[in-house]
Amino acid sequence: MRLFSSLLSQGSNSYICNSCRQLPLTAVTPYFDALLFAYGASRDKRIGIPGEDLKGVVSARAFVGWYNGLPEYADLDVDLTAGDTAVVIGQGNVALDVTRTLLASLEELRKSDINEETVEALSRSKVREVKIIGRRGPLQAPYTIKELRELMNLPNVGFASPPEGWEDLLQVPRKKLPRQLKRIAELLEKGSTSPLEHGKKAWQLGFLRSPTLFLSESGEKLQSVGFEKTEYERPLVDLLTGDPQSDLNALRAAKVQPTGQKGLIRTNLAFRSVGYQSEPLAGMEEVGVPFDVAKGIIPNDRWGRVLSPSLGIGGAASALTAGHVPGMYCAGWVKRGPTGVIASTMDDAFLTADVLAGDWEQHALFLGGGGGKTENDSVGRAGYKGVIQEIRRRGIRSVSWSEWEKIDAEERRRGKANGKEREKIRRVPEMLRLLDS
Repeated sequence: MRLFSSLLSQGSNSYICNSCRQLPLTAVTPYFDALLFAYGASRDKRIGIPGEDLKGVVSARAFVGWYNGLPEYADLDVDLTAGDTAVVIGQGNVALDVTRTLLASLEELRKSDINEETVEALSRSKVREVKIIGRRGPLQAPYTIKELRELMNLPNVGFASPPEGWEDLLQVPRKKLPRQLKRIAELLEKGSTSPLEHGKKAWQLGFLRSPTLFLSESGEKLQSVGFEKTEYERPLVDLLTGDPQSDLNALRAAKVQPTGQKGLIRTNLAFRSVGYQSEPLAGMEEVGVPFDVAKGIIPNDRWGRVLSPSLGIGGAASALTAGHVPGMYCAGWVKRGPTGVIASTMDDAFLTADVLAGDWEQHALFLGGGGGKTENDSVGRAGYKGVIQEIRRRGIRSVSWSEWEKIDAEERRRGKANGKEREKIRRVPEMLRLLDS
């Protein structure tokens, strides 16, 4: 947030919020030389098994949005009082975040910026145990050691080791593991800082289990999760070559196959956390930007220039026009899919920004047929001022950066009254009432 504030305090950057749903892309393109799409992945992937729409099966993304105060999830219907066991399907960092929030004490939650209304809802939760299940093993799970360690260190919450035992799950002697995986294996074997005791909150990682269906006797509310056990297609030790990077890649990519052995976990609450997917924005086709629905990305030349099948095949970084949609760029998850951490996403953003700037310097084609940098850089399109005029003509209530700072100040004021950094305002109408008062 500090970096965002620093950028927007500079005169060359502008901020327009609360307008994208009402303002079509066709109304934006006439005012700019280039558009860069960096809107991430807004939809979580479905598992695609029977019973996924039962009450009690919840999107992890929606749940995270709910406790983080995102307005679109302010009224999420999730029953945390239905039972004492929750299942999380998927073993990435989001799955661990969900688990940590479900098991954290009220004292821990109140230290965060989680809205007080949400903390009250979490205080009524009856969940005492969380089972995090995944199709593959501990060396293939996409969690990072940082998130895993934070969960292991959660006060008064124990970690239950898998019934199979670590030797059978890991299969590779510790000394032969690449450093990154060795650290994860050591952390898992060491376990949590709080001992596992009867009656205390606990969590468990269930490996080599592929969900097959959500079950309900009534046909309405979740009562159990069915799964099938899996096994490695090849012994993991057979994948090793002695080269650390090759071994890391091979172990991470190890495949599993079904065994035919079925099982059930009794639960009234399950979270789906198997990844995200980007969606096309309304009006993209009208401005010449395609979208690959199967891959969930905007087709691009990997440098960030948007590609159109009708324009031919794009080339290397220096190929400025072959296949490229003039003036259209993308970055982040909508460019390469929902993979990587913040650092890799930042690197990707820098790459696209460098390419866009380079294209401008080299007089590539931009929106409206313009040819990049001119002798007088002040000559160009209306930009921010033109969009603001368009917004006013359409009667859209947009939010400026100075208005966001007013919301920010009010959230911090409310938070200070509760002894924390901020108390988030969870609904847009309340934000607008604050600004218009």
